[in-house]
Amino acid sequence: MDIKRTPDSAFHGLSDFPFAPKYTDIRTADGSTLRIHHVDEGPKDGPVVLCLHGQPTWSYLYRKMIPVLTAGGCRVIAPDLPGFGKSDKPASIDDYSYQNQVDWMGQWLQLNDFTDITFFGQDWGGLIGLRMIADRPERFKAVVISNSGLPCNPDTPAEVLQKVHEYRRSAPAPTLLQMSAALKKVSDDGTLAFACWQKFCRETIDLPIGFMMSSILEHQPVWKRATALLLHRFLGRPLRASTALGRAYEAPFPDPSFKMAPRAMPSHVPTLSDDPSLPAQQAAWAFFETWEKPFICAFNDDDPITRGGDKPFRERIPGARGQPHITISGGGHFVQEKRAKELSAVILNVV
Repeated sequence: MDIKRTPDSAFHGLSDFPFAPKYTDIRTADGSTLRIHHVDEGPKDGPVVLCLHGQPTWSYLYRKMIPVLTAGGCRVIAPDLPGFGKSDKPASIDDYSYQNQVDWMGQWLQLNDFTDITFFGQDWGGLIGLRMIADRPERFKAVVISNSGLPCNPDTPAEVLQKVHEYRRSAPAPTLLQMSAALKKVSDDGTLAFACWQKFCRETIDLPIGFMMSSILEHQPVWKRATALLLHRFLGRPLRASTALGRAYEAPFPDPSFKMAPRAMPSHVPTLSDDPSLPAQQAAWAFFETWEKPFICAFNDDDPITRGGDKPFRERIPGARGQPHITISGGGHFVQEKRAKELSAVILNVV
């Protein structure tokens, strides 16, 4: 396996991310060495909180929560998934799959020997983390989940399967604006709208990660964003982040060859009944339907992708019954950025 490593110099100047890096070497199925980065902050004898990010972010997403959680006495572990952040990045888009991420992070967990863990996951962090818990339940004591899921759709209608596969195969790659419009319809269109996001990521060679994160999280003049989009569309100018926050989210990816993980992972969300992850998802759900330890949902009310996604957890998991679930207002998809204190309070109430 060909593996790329973002140089340390790419992360210089991140004044709001002062945390010392920790590294663990794991082995991939072909025997390659893959280095995984994590942050380890707070008292070493404190209760362990494992915070797992999703796509297209990295452990930088937890920079506002880490001080709150450590002040509450917790030991916070925040890794970067392979392909993201300061972790190594397999260089082929075909190196990435749901199962590979679960296997790689499971090996990382085993080597670091973390136990008695309160887990928090958002986006892909939840998808991967919940499978890690199902594989090694003895290491975990509680779960807090936000804006994520454990998708399992064994009964996709035949006409939907046909439409999605045809769209993936032959439709032109959507533009950023077309993709953004589609995501606003996910709650109505479901699988078909989400397929637009999957196709946009996979087929956009230079995925504008910093620009997208800045657009989502920061208020910018409309003219400034519109100008960038027009120059991109008509002159081919790359969409680059113009703010410190945008540059921080772009930092792990010095050039497009480093972006295979954020391009690949959306296509591996198991939205269809013929997805290869379906059996593992069904097994994970069977496990969680027996899970009696605390399981708490802290979803947002304004995330069009996952709004209402807490319902299956609250209804099907024994450990979710009677828990102090909350709905966070106005936090958006990346709740760690906009509601760090509120979310940290949920976790501190569990540990």
